[in-house]
Amino acid sequence: MKEEKKATRQSYGETLVKLGKENKDIVVFDADLAGATKTEMFAKEFPDRFFDMGIAEQNMMSTAAGMSTCGKIPYVSTFAVFAAGRAYDQIRNSICYPNLNVKICATHAGVTVGEDGATHQMIEDLSLMRTLPNMKVICTSDDIETKWAVEEIYKINGPVYLRLCRAKSNIIYDESTKFEIGKAVQIGEGTDATIFATGIVVQEAIKAKEELKNKGIDIRVIDVHTIKPIDEEMIIKCAKETKRLISIEDHNIIGGLGSAISEVLVEKYPAKLERMGIKDCFGKSGKSEELMKYFKITSQDIISKFLR
Repeated sequence: MKEEKKATRQSYGETLVKLGKENKDIVVFDADLAGATKTEMFAKEFPDRFFDMGIAEQNMMSTAAGMSTCGKIPYVSTFAVFAAGRAYDQIRNSICYPNLNVKICATHAGVTVGEDGATHQMIEDLSLMRTLPNMKVICTSDDIETKWAVEEIYKINGPVYLRLCRAKSNIIYDESTKFEIGKAVQIGEGTDATIFATGIVVQEAIKAKEELKNKGIDIRVIDVHTIKPIDEEMIIKCAKETKRLISIEDHNIIGGLGSAISEVLVEKYPAKLERMGIKDCFGKSGKSEELMKYFKITSQDIISKFLR
């Protein structure tokens, strides 16, 4: 893992421009937040294919749905709390029900939004989106993985929810890494435990892995970038090969990554899973690093589970 850091929303904006040059049918929608979501990059390059819908997220989703029926490929962006929350009805009935080709790329997810506080810290979006029929749900961990995901979902015909962060994260992968939707990435071969992680906390799991190895505890990290469809084969493999299973996420432990893994385990290979995340409460206002410590989703919180 490199010391270099970059926000996944920045990676998203850069890749949109690349895609826009390759396909004139790609259009981008935003809801008065182009500077924050980084869609402003696309807007500057292709102003005739960028639509700022103002603070009207429901209308934005419905308009994108309509444009997709005309052969366009809409990438729709706003903060996760507005995308998955405020516009849920339109996503459900206007995009998922008719199975339309709309890519919802929501930034500023989780408590790592920071000082914006509980009202803007979307910690329920994975739960909401993965229960929708036809919807694929992806949550990326670094710059390389995000660029891959933004390009890969363009190839899928149907709705996708891509979860992105405001805070910067370490660059974990290199350009040669191969990703596949629905297939998690295994980092290490440790058998003492498996840490399933998604999004910004993948870096925390890797830090914990490195520190624990120095203490004689060998764990593996599984980057679950695709929440739906989830990699059942990987989950069962890890349950068979490791002594302990832990999930960690910048999301409510109800309905998110931990719940998705638990559903696989209870049906396919019963095993205990310890879930780390937001414990069924709303967020707080504070810096992202402070909030990660407060909600116990840091590398040190993982380590403490093994050393207490």
